[in-house]
Amino acid sequence: MSKKALNKANLEKLGAKKLAALVMDLVQGNAALQRRARMELSAAQGPKDVAADLRKRFASLRRSTGFVDWRKQRALVKDLDGLLAMIETSIAPHDANEAFELLWSFLQLVPSIHERTDDSNGAVGDTMRDAVDLIAKVSPAISVNSTALAERILEAVADAGYGEFDGIIPATADALDEEGLEHLKKITIAWAEAPPTEQELKEYRSYGLSSSAEESVQRNKQITKSVILADIADAQGDVDAYMARYSAEQLTYGTIAPDVARRLLDAGRVEEAFDIITNARAAESEKTFRVFHSELDDIYEECLEKQGKAEDLKTHLWRRFEQTLSASSLRKYLKLLPDFDDIEAEETALDFAGTYTHLGVAISFLVDWPAHERAARVVMARADELDGNSYHTLTTAADMLEAEHPLAATLMRRAMIEDSLNGAKSKRYRHAARHLAECQSCDAAIDDYGHFPTHTQFVEALKEKHPRKHGFWRLVESDV
Repeated sequence: MSKKALNKANLEKLGAKKLAALVMDLVQGNAALQRRARMELSAAQGPKDVAADLRKRFASLRRSTGFVDWRKQRALVKDLDGLLAMIETSIAPHDANEAFELLWSFLQLVPSIHERTDDSNGAVGDTMRDAVDLIAKVSPAISVNSTALAERILEAVADAGYGEFDGIIPATADALDEEGLEHLKKITIAWAEAPPTEQELKEYRSYGLSSSAEESVQRNKQITKSVILADIADAQGDVDAYMARYSAEQLTYGTIAPDVARRLLDAGRVEEAFDIITNARAAESEKTFRVFHSELDDIYEECLEKQGKAEDLKTHLWRRFEQTLSASSLRKYLKLLPDFDDIEAEETALDFAGTYTHLGVAISFLVDWPAHERAARVVMARADELDGNSYHTLTTAADMLEAEHPLAATLMRRAMIEDSLNGAKSKRYRHAARHLAECQSCDAAIDDYGHFPTHTQFVEALKEKHPRKHGFWRLVESDV
């Protein structure tokens, strides 16, 4: 390894004095790096100094009003992640209570941060979820009055306009203990049934909603109550209380049934889970567009397995494979068959996959199984059906097949090249040029193109059809 390589070991050899000078040079004019350096200096002094600096930084973030556009958002998220890391490494190991309070304050920053950022990519939200996860780690070690914590949680969840306290009940379940959970249940029900306060009505009137402020407040309270009671039920292992929040119709929804059935299975209540998931699958099958088919099927299969219904499970698994080319379903199906029968069944399944309506799905399945020779045969037999817009599928398959099946790899890359040029997708010209270079490299390994054009013929046809795609041809000539 070079002695000049920029790595930790070589930097340590510079010594403290030179490194200190280097750090001072680097932080000049960079507020974020200066803050990080001060935090590290505080950490060297002890957790109390770090906590004081963290609170100062929190106050600064609360006071900030400038809009953070997408260019600056990465720096903000990095700053927030750094604050969390400082709590985790410098505070939590020494003082769980202090770490808990700091994390709570961190979550309370969310409204002021979201009001001045566009978190369309979810980066800020991810950081806040990390904070809740860290609370889950430290909460078992904190010393707190459980009923007081319950009241604090209700207030926080009720006021959380951005969902920043989502998951706080599971995260603090150990600290709440049974007494706190029961108290939280009691005060949540009372809060939801109480008449709206003037402050709550004022807030909803400002939204300009079509429904009355009273109706909006009550509806929001009922939704929040439902979520809180469900989290409490989970923490107490009370499946019936979890189910009670849903109507009979709601238990047929693909968004709800899998979660309920999973809890019933975990509680050993297989027949009830089977009934719920069966009803939900029936309701879902009547819809034109089925979004939750996979989740429902997974739970349904587990129910059949626990009930010992092997034949029903085999029938279902094979049908699911035929519908979706699910590799996991086929593997489960084959394991249920006697020795040697599974070999014949696998061959039948692979033959079926080769004729599957959606060619891209068929190629992906055969490549991943793996059945590369079959995948190559399917590509060559159905080359006219290749969808060059399926970049991810075809690129992955071509890379996997190139060594042993260069013609199949070439045909897939040609489909992507033609799709890019025919659609004048200039942003993909760089990839198309790379694919053409890969076709060139495969040319020597292809003994017979059969009825397909040779590489030279393909390139000449491209030049004749797309002579004005100058951006593409410049990239080709530069060997990109």
